[in-house]
Amino acid sequence: MARTYDDLLHEAATVSVDGWDFSWLDGRASEERPSWGYAGLLGERMAAARAALDLQTGGGEILAGVPALPPVTVATESWPPNLALAASRLRPRGAWVVADDDEPRLPFKSGVFDLVSSRHPVETWWDEIARVLRPGGTYFSQQVGPWSVSELTHYFLGPHDGSGRDPERARAAAESAGLEVVDLRFERLRMEFHDVGAVIYFLRKVIWIVPGFSVERYATRLRELHDRIEAEGPFVAHSSRFLIEARRPAQ
Repeated sequence: MARTYDDLLHEAATVSVDGWDFSWLDGRASEERPSWGYAGLLGERMAAARAALDLQTGGGEILAGVPALPPVTVATESWPPNLALAASRLRPRGAWVVADDDEPRLPFKSGVFDLVSSRHPVETWWDEIARVLRPGGTYFSQQVGPWSVSELTHYFLGPHDGSGRDPERARAAAESAGLEVVDLRFERLRMEFHDVGAVIYFLRKVIWIVPGFSVERYATRLRELHDRIEAEGPFVAHSSRFLIEARRPAQ
């Protein structure tokens, strides 16, 4: 029996969106993954590091999946619910979890980490990353690229400029901070939302796609979207991702 619009809306509007685990969407939405495999590449770099810092770790999901953490591993997070999740996952692995407001200045001495990582950071503070890296140290990050999921943004907000997260801008900012970019890759990836509940959950969790989103504010557009999916099939969008690796010169 097909679930009603009211059932889908109520479920998606009340389920917890803490952490950075999207398993609630299994079978209801799908997204292609970047070909480079960030988690595997991060694991290789963590295994070779002595002291590592993971910025904006979310609920610690990615870092907790790394097979071998460095002897000194620190993660930062600003949102209290995510901070508690990260601590529960990472402290048993021997990692430190630090509450930080995700703005300069990073609460660490200069030149103490040989690896700094971040998956989907809200903001990249290049000067601070360069400061806390040891000479020869590396920043490794997967980031949201330009026009990511712009189809959803357009649907709810109309035309907008989503070009700000350009990988070449990231390259320029890294070089301006004195880092050498040794790898930069970019991909656009297909997404499908199979019911309106999946859209609601996604927008509650990924809050920058439609800033200020709520089911009350967009009730009319959500109902129209439900009818569209029922009649035409999944709502198709495209995420964009880029991988950047930058090194502080050894001298």
